[in-house]
Amino acid sequence: MSTIFERVDDALASISPAVNYAMAPYKGTLPDQYVVYQMILGSPEQHADDAETERSYSVQVTIWSRSGLVSVPDIDTAMIAAGFKKSNERQLPQDPQTGHYGLAKEFVIFN
Repeated sequence: MSTIFERVDDALASISPAVNYAMAPYKGTLPDQYVVYQMILGSPEQHADDAETERSYSVQVTIWSRSGLVSVPDIDTAMIAAGFKKSNERQLPQDPQTGHYGLAKEFVIFN
C-alpha cells in the first residue's frame, strides 16, 4: 500500500507549477508561483483484534503566488479525482519577505 505522501504526489502530478513537498531547505529565489503540501494529522479510526484497520489523513496543500490568488492551479479537481474529500480552506497572510500570497486547502482521505 502506498504512503499518504505517495498518494498526494500521484494526485498532484499533473499540477502546474510543480509540487514540492518541502521548501524549507530551498536555496535560491523562489518561483513566482509554487505548491507545497504537508500532512496535518493521521488518526486511527478503527481497530479490530488489537490492530488498526482504518486511518484518516488530513493533508494541507498550499498555493503560493506573487501575483495574487485569482488564477491558481486546480488543486481541488486533482485531489478529489484521487479520492480525497475537500475540507477547510483559508487565505494565508502575504509573506513580507517574498511577496507571495497564500491559499491553504485541506483534504481528508480514509486509508
